Amino acid sequence: MDDLLRAVKATKDIKDDIPSQIEEGLYLGSLEAANNKTLLKSLNITHILTVASSFPPAYPNDFTYKTLDVHDRADVNIAQYFDDCFGFINEAKRTGSVLVHCFAGRSRSATVVVAYLMKTHGMRSSKALNLVKSKRSVVAPNAGFILQLQSYEKSLPGIGARTDSWWQFAFGSWLRFS
Repeated sequence: MDDLLRAVKATKDIKDDIPSQIEEGLYLGSLEAANNKTLLKSLNITHILTVASSFPPAYPNDFTYKTLDVHDRADVNIAQYFDDCFGFINEAKRTGSVLVHCFAGRSRSATVVVAYLMKTHGMRSSKALNLVKSKRSVVAPNAGFILQLQSYEKSLPGIGARTDSWWQFAFGSWLRFS
């Protein structure tokens, strides 16, 4: 029930039938945005990634859909879907644009978009999250999803390892000069 109340509050905070463009070909939005066929077509959205449970495709003859049955709870392993989502997003961006949505475009879908930016642009979780929040102010992944993004960061070559290397370099230099 708390998830539903949080989502309803989020939908009041922004004009929710308008998806937010995160980067070229990638939009983040709500269920309401996913049901606005005219707007989706005007944005050249060809694919819709639904990261939520119980929302069947509204226009199966007009868009390519991928639906994941994901609940907005801290104990849900959303990271298990990242690679599958990234493949769908990349496919969509080759031929058009993709809308990634959940109920409010706040937690589940935002987490997938943040992880996508981390992977494709070599961004840290905090930087990717701040970028997404700058485009869609209601973004607020739940605590469990934040932890998974931080863990995912450590698994990415050149991102998680970069922190350790930098500290080793900095600490080693400090030891040599002290």
